[in-house]
Amino acid sequence: MNKNAEVYINVNKKELRDFSHHFSRYGVVKVTELISESLCSLVLNEAKELLSNFAERRDLHLATTDFSPRSMSVVTSENIANHGDRIPFLYFNDALRPMLEDIAGETLCHCPKKDEEFLISRHEKAGDTHGWHWGDFRYALIWVLQAPAIEVGGLLQCVPHTSWNKQKPRIFNYLCENPINTYYFGSGDVYFLKADSTLHRTIPLQQDMTRIMLNMTWASNADLTKDIEGDDRWWDDESVNAAIQK
Repeated sequence: MNKNAEVYINVNKKELRDFSHHFSRYGVVKVTELISESLCSLVLNEAKELLSNFAERRDLHLATTDFSPRSMSVVTSENIANHGDRIPFLYFNDALRPMLEDIAGETLCHCPKKDEEFLISRHEKAGDTHGWHWGDFRYALIWVLQAPAIEVGGLLQCVPHTSWNKQKPRIFNYLCENPINTYYFGSGDVYFLKADSTLHRTIPLQQDMTRIMLNMTWASNADLTKDIEGDDRWWDDESVNAAIQK
């Protein structure tokens, strides 16, 4: 990879303050304009190559999120780390982290779980979705590398300022008691998500179509010492105890 690939475009303090305010209120903020198109193209090409060689299909419901569905193909963090170039470089050389820390207002730490540093996912069949869920760790940067038109589905829905109890997720209570914010992100968009307190999902695809995403995960300082409950890390192992195969 070209180690001098441009990451930021015209970043200024006012932009970052505006992003930070939006992020604090809604739990998600689009940061596309801070990342160069050329870099996004390089990441897309690598994601496609990794998908062609290492994609694993997942079709299951997860008990720790009220049996919400997971229907997609994935490339695990281990395969990205062992066979990727650009994606691990971007994550570990800290090119992105200072910008995200300005938006988050706190230090971001590399994810303490190796299986969650990064994940490539591909929705490709009608009904494919990443159902309602939270993240075990606080922060995620999501690259929407390829997306269908808005009417096909795959939109992000969020309920910010919520919390995850894996024994009693109460997802339907949250959906009834709070507004649901819906966002469309097209090909090349990138957004930053407060994953541990923002209940979120993607709307199922309405037809066979390709949607490719890269998820990079960071932890807060508090995350480094917490116990991760539940055998529910479905992306790494489809046979986890919390998964019911569809």
